[in-house]
Amino acid sequence: MSKGLIFFCCSCCILLLTTVNLSIGPIISGTVGNWGTLNCKEYKDDYDIAKDNAKAAGGELDDKTKKGHEIKIDRCERKKGMHDMEYTAFIFDIVIGFVCGLIGLLHLFDLKKDFVSKTGLIGLCCGIVGFVLTFVYVIFNGIVFTNNYSGIYKRDGDGVFAEKNESTGKYKCLYYDDSGDKYSIYAKYSELNKKQYNYKKDFYKDIDEDCIAGTYVYNCESSSEITLYIPSTCKYAYASEIESITNKDIFDRFMTTLILSLIVCLANIGLALFGFLLFRTPGDF
Repeated sequence: MSKGLIFFCCSCCILLLTTVNLSIGPIISGTVGNWGTLNCKEYKDDYDIAKDNAKAAGGELDDKTKKGHEIKIDRCERKKGMHDMEYTAFIFDIVIGFVCGLIGLLHLFDLKKDFVSKTGLIGLCCGIVGFVLTFVYVIFNGIVFTNNYSGIYKRDGDGVFAEKNESTGKYKCLYYDDSGDKYSIYAKYSELNKKQYNYKKDFYKDIDEDCIAGTYVYNCESSSEITLYIPSTCKYAYASEIESITNKDIFDRFMTTLILSLIVCLANIGLALFGFLLFRTPGDF
């Protein structure tokens, strides 16, 4: 296979896979909401105000409160970063794939052969830029996917979010985090493909409906044990059943764009490499 044909194939791969990414990207498709309008500055200001108030009272913020603010800010900035990079990387890759693919196609038909060295230089520059932008997007996607919490309350494989403490009569929250991370009671995006976060027929078939206490899960943000107004015979408290497959769709979009973007990164490396070779030896196209 000639260097020119490989150059053309890399361009087509970038164009094709990025077109798919544009149609399924979790942000561009609007599946996860509009993260572009998140106001991270407000969270930072709230943090500064809290620190100033604590200092004015002659003390400092406790570690839990600090971590709560920091996690909220980090979570917001990751989402904003992924939003910006999804648009930037995908648009640049579409342009790169189209331009380099078109020029490469012309050369394959023996047109503008005297322009091959310049084509190689264009491919080299575009491949480097495309790789950097796409790789940064992959990093943001991976971080948000594996670390950021969705808005779906966390529960185990049976739908349980709390277990009764027989000695106190209260219910112990299974996912409460004592470090100050209030988002620990929410499932991460990487967990949304599990059965408990999507519609499953007869999932709660053998469960007493009175033991389903989804409206109380929120209380687990700030307390390891909560009072639930459900029958005392309920050993476990269950989160509300989910009646859609929307969460599986979100998981699939994150995972698919992550994998396809990694392939686009490799294609950009190939574009840059063979662009450099064509620049050095244009007669080998």
